[in-house]
Amino acid sequence: MSPTPTLLDRPALIVIDVQRGFDASTFWGPRDNPACEANISTLVEHWQNNHWPLVFVQHESENPESPLASASPGADFKDCLSGAPDLLVRKSVNSSFYGSPDLDAWLRAQDIDQVVICGITTNHCCETTARMAGNLGYDTYFVIDATHTFDRTAPDGSTVPAETLSMVTATNLHGEFATVLDTASLLSC
Repeated sequence: MSPTPTLLDRPALIVIDVQRGFDASTFWGPRDNPACEANISTLVEHWQNNHWPLVFVQHESENPESPLASASPGADFKDCLSGAPDLLVRKSVNSSFYGSPDLDAWLRAQDIDQVVICGITTNHCCETTARMAGNLGYDTYFVIDATHTFDRTAPDGSTVPAETLSMVTATNLHGEFATVLDTASLLSC
């Protein structure tokens, strides 16, 4: 993993789409990183203990067939999230910066320059949010072992394993959009 970052006084933890609908393995397929939820819970507890800004993001799919459809039980947060966030963002697209209320406006109003990203899925909403955070000028950290994803079918019909997708996401983000690290490294700051 990369060198340990120096966290500022008030980094915001952005916890993306940690929702029950992602437990529908028949819909999503095989996943990686069974420790994801435990690592997210550890990060949330650490943020709460330090009284740092905590943002929960909830995906509300417009597809009524989706396990994340806004009216379904799958839209609810998993039990690994406890307490109330400082901000709850609802979205129907990949980026947490295109939700309501406006995440960027809230972060800037709070004078927050540093964000830490975790959640589901690694290569969709988490990666998209990290790319936008980096482009918007935030000092961005991506906690790779506090994310997970699912196997995907490539254009040629082959299966790309979730572990490979996570590695590619880490490679795409690190050094350009974000600093990629694991939970232990972040907590040692």
